[in-house]
Amino acid sequence: MDTVRINEKDNVCVNLHTGHKIALCNIEKGADIIKYGYPIGYATENIKAGDSVHSHNMKTKLGDILSYEYNPDFTELEPIEPFKINAFVRENGDIGIRNDIWIVPTVGCVNSIAKQLSEKTGAICFAHPYGCSQLGDDMKITQLILRGLIKHPNAGGVLVLGLGCENNHLGEMKAVLGSWNENRVKFLSVQDCENELEQGIALINELKEYTSKDKREEVPVSKLKIGLKCGGSDGFSGITANAVCGLVTDKICAMGGTAVLTEVPEMFGAETVLFDRCVSKDVFDKSVNLINDFKQYFKDHGEPVSENPSPGNKEGGITTLEEKSLGCVQKGGTAPVVDVLDYGDTLTKSGLNLLNGPGNDIVSITNLSAVGCHMVLFTTGRGTPLGGAVPTIKIASNDNIATRKSHWIDYSAYGFDKNAKADELLDLIKRVANGEQTKNEIQGNREIAIFKDGVTL
Repeated sequence: MDTVRINEKDNVCVNLHTGHKIALCNIEKGADIIKYGYPIGYATENIKAGDSVHSHNMKTKLGDILSYEYNPDFTELEPIEPFKINAFVRENGDIGIRNDIWIVPTVGCVNSIAKQLSEKTGAICFAHPYGCSQLGDDMKITQLILRGLIKHPNAGGVLVLGLGCENNHLGEMKAVLGSWNENRVKFLSVQDCENELEQGIALINELKEYTSKDKREEVPVSKLKIGLKCGGSDGFSGITANAVCGLVTDKICAMGGTAVLTEVPEMFGAETVLFDRCVSKDVFDKSVNLINDFKQYFKDHGEPVSENPSPGNKEGGITTLEEKSLGCVQKGGTAPVVDVLDYGDTLTKSGLNLLNGPGNDIVSITNLSAVGCHMVLFTTGRGTPLGGAVPTIKIASNDNIATRKSHWIDYSAYGFDKNAKADELLDLIKRVANGEQTKNEIQGNREIAIFKDGVTL
């Protein structure tokens, strides 16, 4: 049987046909199951060498909010000369890898108008159900995420579409925005005009006219910001797709670029891997708060912190959240962690950043877009057509899903020459940065969702 042992400390290997685990030795009841060199749970019964190891005979050890000590253990990446990409340089020095026209509603009540304007003009609309009947931090998160989208450099122009009576009316949204380029951001309150479609089309045409003058120019890849995401993971994800993304993360960061790792619940059980790579005590403290605050969020809602993996993850060979998390954080490579960001923050530091947010695919991609990522590397073992506001490169962990869903998948990372795979993926990233469309863009699969944790009036 073809199997792979990921780390010499492991007492299980992975079946290369199914992605499921097999015991490499006898494992006594109560003993740790080791994969990736770390515990992923414990044996609930005696397990013999050669036995299948899964939900029937192992269980998670997660549950408590823990305390941690700062024990830095990382090596700075050896700098690499950055290659060049062709991008749109914005007035503030940021770059965009697209020059699209976006329609961003301030409130769900105008979604249908946004969609009609999109159909009539070709502008891309990002419907969502929020912006009214929200209070406090819940409303603030909505505003901050929308701010990140409105000011995103991939958008050559944005029409901000409001109703007029909502909590998040245009006056409130403008206050949150701060400054903006009036040639690139237009506003329309549909209650305050006679013909909202006619006026909306006129404003979008103004944006198109202005952005038609924008031209790509050569810039170093150090200006690129990539988001890291996994969804529909399987037993191969941590071995192939996520590991290949980790090599790419290291290369991008070594060239002075930026990468962002999110999905905080999918760091549970693997957090010390990241904590040890924090560049300072301050970043370590913020990382600890990131993990423990999210665990408390689970507890506040009466849910166990280990409520993961999904049914699809389990069918694909993942048993516990520790196992899923240790595979998930492979996307962060070995780069030092330079900063920790909250909802609505903007990236300011080159290198590997951690971002607050759940594992939910649409919310995660939206968070990554709003923080300033130009594209998202989305690894998957089960497959998904989902795409976000920015180009979403789907990276398959196995050839089967890449072949069956070739209209979803941009690249298969399956294979065991990870360096060669990373070089191929890096070339794809360069092509996408230069304008090549991803499958989600070709299919028109672009969605947003905003994290909600508050009262609805």
